Amino acid sequence: MTSDSEFDHIRPYCGKETEAARDRLCQSAEFLTLFSQLTRLDKGTIIDSLKSIRTRNEFQQQFFGPAIQLLMASTTDGVTVEGMDLVRPDTSYLFMSNHRDIILDSAILNVLLRQHSNKYTRAAIGSNLLINEWVTDLVKLNSCFVIERDITVREMLTSSAIRSRYIREVIHENEDSVWIAQREGRTKDGNDCTQQSLLKMLKMSGPANFVDNFKELHIMPLSISYEWEPCDALKTSELYTKTVGEYIKTPEADMNSMLTGLSDYKGRVHFHIDHITEEEWAQISPLSSNGERIQAVADLIDSKIHKNFKLWPNNYIAYDLLHSGNKFVQYYTPEEKQKFIQVMTAKMDKLEGNISLLNNIFLEIYANPVKNKLNS
Repeated sequence: MTSDSEFDHIRPYCGKETEAARDRLCQSAEFLTLFSQLTRLDKGTIIDSLKSIRTRNEFQQQFFGPAIQLLMASTTDGVTVEGMDLVRPDTSYLFMSNHRDIILDSAILNVLLRQHSNKYTRAAIGSNLLINEWVTDLVKLNSCFVIERDITVREMLTSSAIRSRYIREVIHENEDSVWIAQREGRTKDGNDCTQQSLLKMLKMSGPANFVDNFKELHIMPLSISYEWEPCDALKTSELYTKTVGEYIKTPEADMNSMLTGLSDYKGRVHFHIDHITEEEWAQISPLSSNGERIQAVADLIDSKIHKNFKLWPNNYIAYDLLHSGNKFVQYYTPEEKQKFIQVMTAKMDKLEGNISLLNNIFLEIYANPVKNKLNS
């Protein structure tokens, strides 16, 4: 299936494409410089490591996975995971998660899956992020598949149908698992919600029966929690600009978000994998319309992601600061509150605009997961 011409424009590299992409990376001065800065490996070591790669699986196991582990060690205070006991090595799954970082959400998941002898995922990535040749080579070597952006409505319908078939065939053929965000693009304001259009896309292929259609995808709601939100200042700036005017995204901004997410300190990180039970599917089946069923599936995924989101002291501090109260004061220390305020102040002082509004936007990013968990 992976070489099926229907999927050529979205699938990862395969066959001779892999070695050709590897060679291009070895010759890309920009890639080698940035990758060396991120991993603190010298360029010669990077090239030697790449030259031994023959397949995507080798690329993930021998090159990209170890690089992500270096970043986990240098930019986090540890990554923990719950729910791995629900994942079987002989089964392919559709991991559907909240989306906070462009690269790390799926990359860390793959490291965790591999550590427990489970299948890697093929991760969805927007075509807008394929900024240049080396970025395209890097993500397609890392088994990412492309979601086309900025296309017409007619083209979107065709693209969605192809993507739906691709995801289902990867899972059916038990090649890999699949990771996809619960919504288009990262959550900027910390409010994680599943887009119904994503579920409608998935349903475009497979059995006519609604529940059977989704059950065979083995959906695993995944909640990802960073103590320090990746790109929190960049997200605040973008949301502020959208509030007071018009925000125009550029390839340079996307690249900056990718590099900032990889390099900035993230504190503690937690992944929580969940599943949808037979009983939960049985409650969806009797609903009177597919529209109601789609809404029910979205609500179910949201409730699991919100419930399993690990709240850190920063989240409780932000909630209390936003509401000028002390409702959650038992979950943080005065020292933790002081540090959070110092970090927020330092980051917001670098931005231009109304400081009160900037602070509120920054606090919402951290406080919204608390609100969602209270309602889950």
